[in-house]
Amino acid sequence: MLKFKINEKEVEALPEWTVLEAAREHGIHIPTLCYHEAVEPSGGCRLCVVEVVEGNWSKVVISCMYPVKEGMTVLTDSDRVKNVRRWILEMLLAECPASQQIRDLAAEYGVTTSRFSIENPQEQCMVCGLCVRVCREVVGVSAITTVGRGVHKVIGTPFGKPSEACVACGSCVTVCPTGAMQTRLNAVRGSVESPQS
Repeated sequence: MLKFKINEKEVEALPEWTVLEAAREHGIHIPTLCYHEAVEPSGGCRLCVVEVVEGNWSKVVISCMYPVKEGMTVLTDSDRVKNVRRWILEMLLAECPASQQIRDLAAEYGVTTSRFSIENPQEQCMVCGLCVRVCREVVGVSAITTVGRGVHKVIGTPFGKPSEACVACGSCVTVCPTGAMQTRLNAVRGSVESPQS
């Protein structure tokens, strides 16, 4: 077991754990959106940032992918961390302004408006890819994917047609952090036949 500190609390963690896993094991809250225990972390949303102090220097890292280290100190709510989270939440408010979940989380950090331009006031999806990863890694069918690149990237199906690979399990809806997949499920799944009796 490795020993280090999270917010001045002495903790222990297995060498293969990430900072986020260690924090959760010890009941220390770090906010996340694109993280789920059932799939590999992607670090897409960046909301789980923490400040890692080693010696006389520190840096802000994403806790879902940063490995634990002996003797380090992790700060989950330093001024530096809160500032980064507020910037991220401002960007998310502009990217998916129709998501109540994002608005609620932003309000917790005192963020009610965004300095970034809003392209689509009805957008809920933050394109974190969590739905894609659960479909591929847990369900094993890859019925949905990310389509396009950069600012044009969206969640969809190959060629924009409903996917016959979809088994209508609802896993994508369950893990979606913004509620976007609830309204998109019918657009991505193909015809779902009733089981024969």
